[in-house]
Formats: sequence, C-alpha cells, structure tokens
Amino acid sequence: MCAASPLAALPAIDSLLRHPALAACIETFGAEIVTDLARREVDQQRARILDGGDVLPIDEIAVHVDRQVRNLMASNLTPVFNLTGTVIHTNLGRAPLAEEAIVAMQRAAGAAALEFDLASGKRGDRDSIVEEWLLRLTGAEAATVVNNNAAAVLLVLNSLARGRECLVSRGELIEIGGAFRMPDIMARAGCRLREVGTTNRTHLKDYAEAVGPKTAMMMKVHASNYAIQGFTKMPTEREIAAAAHAVDLPFVNDLGSGMLVDLAAFGLPHEPTPMEAIANGADIVTFSGDKLLGGPQAGMIVGRADLIARIRKNPLKRALRLDKVTLAALEATLRLYADPARLCERLPVLRLLTRPAGEIKGLADRLAGLIAPVLGTEFEVDTIPCRSQIGSGSLPVDLLESAAVRIRPTGAKRGGGKRLDRLAASFRSLPVPVIGRISEGALLLDCRCLENETAFAAQIGTLRP
Repeated sequence: MCAASPLAALPAIDSLLRHPALAACIETFGAEIVTDLARREVDQQRARILDGGDVLPIDEIAVHVDRQVRNLMASNLTPVFNLTGTVIHTNLGRAPLAEEAIVAMQRAAGAAALEFDLASGKRGDRDSIVEEWLLRLTGAEAATVVNNNAAAVLLVLNSLARGRECLVSRGELIEIGGAFRMPDIMARAGCRLREVGTTNRTHLKDYAEAVGPKTAMMMKVHASNYAIQGFTKMPTEREIAAAAHAVDLPFVNDLGSGMLVDLAAFGLPHEPTPMEAIANGADIVTFSGDKLLGGPQAGMIVGRADLIARIRKNPLKRALRLDKVTLAALEATLRLYADPARLCERLPVLRLLTRPAGEIKGLADRLAGLIAPVLGTEFEVDTIPCRSQIGSGSLPVDLLESAAVRIRPTGAKRGGGKRLDRLAASFRSLPVPVIGRISEGALLLDCRCLENETAFAAQIGTLRP
C-alpha cells in the first residue's frame, strides 16, 4: 500500500475557518479577509511541504492566519513616543497638533460648508476658511493655501515666472528633505533659475546686473536648514525688495518654516516671521503650516492681492489644494494665535520647545527608575544632560538644553552595538513604539517630547530586551 502524501495532512479551508482560534478574528474583521489569508497560508504550507518541510498542525496554522489578519488590519500610521530629541521630526509627522485642531478635524469629517456660502446659498471659496486669519496674522492683502510649502513655491513660480527667469542668490539654493532641491522645483515650475552672487557673498549690484528682459522676479530663500558663517554678506530684505520694485519686478520671500510670532518672546532664538517679511517689502511670502507654526501639513502663500489672484487662477491650484479636514485643523491652529498669552500652553510644538530643562530632568530620572529593573543586569541605566534640536530645518544651529535616559550594555562585552540595536528594536515593538536614538555606544531617550508619562510607564513592563 502506498504511503499517504504529506499534503493530505493540510486542512481544508472550511475546516480551518471553523477552528476556534479564528472565531474572534472572523467576528471582528469579517469572513472574506480571513478566508483570503487562510488560503494564502495553506498555499504557503503546501510549498513548504513540497520543499521537504514539516507539516504544521491545524492549531498552529490557525494561529498564523489570525496573526496575519490582525497585522494586515492594523493601521500603518502608528502613534509613537518621540524620544529622539528632535521636536519637529519629519519622519514622525512633524508638529504635534493642538487639541483644538484635532476636535476641528473630527467635526469636519462629515458634511461641511467647504465651498458653500451659507449666507447666500451659493458656491463659496475654500480659501475663505483660513484667509481672514492669515491676513490678520501676517498683514498681507490676500492669501491662499496649498498642501505643503514646496507646492506653494512651485505654484508661485509657475504662476508668476513661467517661461522666464527668477533671480536667486547662489547661497540660497537649498536642498530640503528627500533630496528636493530649489533648482529642481524651479525647473518643474517651468521657469529658469538665474544665480546671482557667490555661495558666501552676494551684493545688491549682483541682482541689479542680472536683470534682463526675461527676468520675472527676485526671490529670497530662507536658509532654514543650514547656516553659512564667517566671511559672508547678503543684502537685507528691504534692499532686495527696493531693487526689485525699482525695475517693476515682484520680490518673493520663501520663509520655509514660518512662525507667526516672535520666538524671542518665549526665550527661543528669533525666526523670521511672515509679518516681518511683508513689512520688509516682500510681495509674496510662502511658509509651512506643519513646522514652527504648529499645524497640519500645508503651504501658505500670502501677499499682494493682484499676485494672489493670478496664483489662484493657475490650474495647478486645484491639484494642490487642501482637503476639508486639513483646512479645519489649520483654521483651529491659526485661531490659537489670537491669544498669544496662552499660546505656549495650547500649542504643543511651542510648549515642547519651551519646556524647562529641570522639568525634563525630573521626568528622565523617573523613567530611568522604571526602565532599569526591567532591563536587569544586561544594561546600565542612568540620566544625562543632552541637547534637543528643533528639527525639520528650523533654526538648525540652535540646540535646547534637555535630559535623556541613557542605556548602555554592561561591561566591555563584544557585540554591544548589536545588543543596542536589538534593544532599540524592542522599544519600537512596544504597543506604542518608543523611538530613541543611538549615540556614543548608548541608546538615548530624550524626554523633551514625552508628555504622557502615565501611558509610557504603563507599557514598560512589557519590554522584552
């Protein structure tokens, strides 16, 4: 008699779906997705058997299917604890939103008067949701918004300089995150870059001498993600604006980060504001919503009414526009600036940037006391002073006094780097992943951005180093 094929031990799909281990999964997620992944798992087990592998019992196969379904149905956009020491972290979502912005997003999730004028009953303009606040906070004549600041720059260039030249100092030809470069954005916008001056020194006459019949604008790009120091020179914004206006050209100022209040009032380094740029003669100013401003991802364009009108008529404007939920969050964030006295309390990004070093040190000490017993003798845990950075290209050379939990492998054993990598991975595997940074042979958990100490502490006991 021939021996039965090992494939005969594979469970039928119907039998697998009736297994008790999958009952809750089917109830939660539905039979269709569980059936699909059950078939996939059985196919994988069949291939494994044909390769000479062992036959897994139906109990284990059911557990595999349950795990795969739950992994698939889990959100890919996972909340994390940002303990990297970078407050506005591009890879971790940049600025954390204010509670008012979150509530506004929920309210706007259903039907909302996005492009509908309730007073007249006619079609409205979605820019009107935030324009009045942008005018109030910047002093501009008009404003429009798109989905990020790179889009804002692209739209401005394509609307005002397409087929013509844009004058920019060579020292301002920046590269922003993800290898996006200002010259590339200009090329995609259909205008020609005309460099003036040198990397470290640009004079006013460099702009004047570069003006020709094809010149469309003069532009300044704020060096928000680097600094040139030493033997340097750059004309003031007022001087560039005057030079542009003398030959009837618009002056565009790309601020990048774009804070709406003077950070010096909160004990932080000064960052140029859109109001200052407008006062200094800029005809158009562009800036981000999700950096120092503390709101959702957005790009603001403010300035002269006639130029904003041209920008709004560009067909690209529709492709780059904001959705209703983002507009709701942006409006709620802008409203917070009406009360500067409480801005530090209500705007998370500013609250984190101004957090006292002593408060952070106390938090780090408490967390070290929680983490040390869980890690046992394999690691040494203490606290050290450190410096946080603002992040996302904002004030790149300015650091903030902070404190971190420092975790180092004990002794001088080999493989300490691998042990740190495994430990960092364990922290990232927690229910709410903890993201730190490895530096100088230690895993550092900078505590500046940790506000929910209770939730952090509650999951430390599940850490498996």
